[in-house]
Amino acid sequence: MMTVPIVIDFEASGFGKGSYPIEVGFSRRHGEGWCTLIRPESDWQHWDIHAARIHRIPREILVERGKSASLVTEQLNTLLAGLTVYTDGWTQDYVWMARLYDAVDRVPNFRLADMREIISPQQESLWHATKHQVQEDLNISRHRASNDARVLQMTWLRTYDAVRCLG
Repeated sequence: MMTVPIVIDFEASGFGKGSYPIEVGFSRRHGEGWCTLIRPESDWQHWDIHAARIHRIPREILVERGKSASLVTEQLNTLLAGLTVYTDGWTQDYVWMARLYDAVDRVPNFRLADMREIISPQQESLWHATKHQVQEDLNISRHRASNDARVLQMTWLRTYDAVRCLG
């Protein structure tokens, strides 16, 4: 029997070269969320106005209320030690996670994996419609990392259950 995956998500200053993580959040196996803003390091200057329109987190808020990269990596390593956590944007999230850990010369003690590793073709065929329904059911208005992680986790769970019932 498959256990409910822990799903993680990063929000970032933008996309591509120079972008950095501004928020990280995950949804644990029983749906409990964890999320934190990340204070930009002094050399993290990239800011994409298009990305900012999506996440709606002003850079000033990150500077004032964000946690240091050192504290965030320490918390992630404590909370996720030895676990595999899944993301739907592995290639980009891996880069942002590496940027976070590299800033403080640390390595994650958990494995970041692509959700495609645990999504069957049958689940994939149900994914889009199910995700839309989950978003409506959860009625989440803010685009935040832990919310996004919860939506993905619930979508996985509902598609997994649907396939199991059909099978």
